[in-house]
Amino acid sequence: MTIKVMLADDHAVVRRGLRQIIADSGDIEVIGEASDYGELTALMRKAECDVLVLDISMPGKNGIEVLKIVHERLPKLPVLILSMYPEDQYAMRALKAGASGYVTKDSAPEKLVDAIRVLAKGKKYITPELAATLAERLTAPEDLAPHQTLSDREYETLRLIASGKKLSDIAEALALSPKTVSVYRSRLLEKMNLKNNAELTHYALKHGLVE
Repeated sequence: MTIKVMLADDHAVVRRGLRQIIADSGDIEVIGEASDYGELTALMRKAECDVLVLDISMPGKNGIEVLKIVHERLPKLPVLILSMYPEDQYAMRALKAGASGYVTKDSAPEKLVDAIRVLAKGKKYITPELAATLAERLTAPEDLAPHQTLSDREYETLRLIASGKKLSDIAEALALSPKTVSVYRSRLLEKMNLKNNAELTHYALKHGLVE
């Protein structure tokens, strides 16, 4: 039986590459593509799929937000998060939000195909590295690191600030107003007991939250 897949990624070149990889598999078919949340919503009203491949860096609503909405509406639909970010930066958040798997964009094409097949069988796709991280979390003390207490938007703002982005650039990247981004910045500084962007950047580098 052919596995029906929908692709949600804002880059047409990436979608074309994914479509080609999937077409070469022989048993998986792309039945629709979306470049943002609005297109994805319209697409999912028209057709049903077996697996949704979702980019974590969508314009407007980011992948985690879209994932939460999709999971709430269609809790049985397996969602594979595709991301440019390493597993240790976003995979845990994605799984908590309802993802069934997480694959980085620099992974081998075979890994993407394998992940789709695993999800189509109703199972979760977890790499050995992520499994090790999950095991460590289970045996670690309950105390959370400050950045683990942040909301998804606050966490994303933290990473962008630590990467050297200006508030105006962050606002554009997240499709938010500069005022809203400033509020996120104030909240995360307060939650993490940090005073300024320099301390925030130092923290992010120390904990491997940015490259």
